[in-house]
Amino acid sequence: MVDVATVMDLKKVDRLVDQTGANPESLIGILQDIQREWHYLPIPALKRVSERLAVPYNRVWAVATFYEAFSLKPQGETHFLVCEGTACHVNGAREILRTFEEALKIEKGQTSQDGKFSLETVHCLGACAVGPTVAVGRTFHGGMNREKVIELVEMYGEKKGGGK
Repeated sequence: MVDVATVMDLKKVDRLVDQTGANPESLIGILQDIQREWHYLPIPALKRVSERLAVPYNRVWAVATFYEAFSLKPQGETHFLVCEGTACHVNGAREILRTFEEALKIEKGQTSQDGKFSLETVHCLGACAVGPTVAVGRTFHGGMNREKVIELVEMYGEKKGGGK
């Protein structure tokens, strides 16, 4: 098994910390920057942030595991979040999830073998009036149906230089 710390460029983590500001109040912003860079929060990066901010590692870990926006396992370049909140559920969220699973050939909680896509569910995206809702990064897509799911997968597949 490869040690991630030997493969990972911790100097890049240092640059992200320096850009955001090496103070404990910047912890969430730094973790967001790291996740944007690697598509998840690698453990060596969390340890480095702990050192650089002089914050106990268990505090960094607590923040990284508290927020659903953070992931400790690699995510795809395009990360689909399907809302399963009450309003989305009653409007067909299960069908939306099944359609994504079929189109991407992965199940929720997985990342495609090529690393292009990952799929997860969340309890609520706060867009109940337009449910079922899917988030891709910071972009929300409401009123989802089978056809719109296929369009999204195709659109993001083309943006990433390929398909599924």
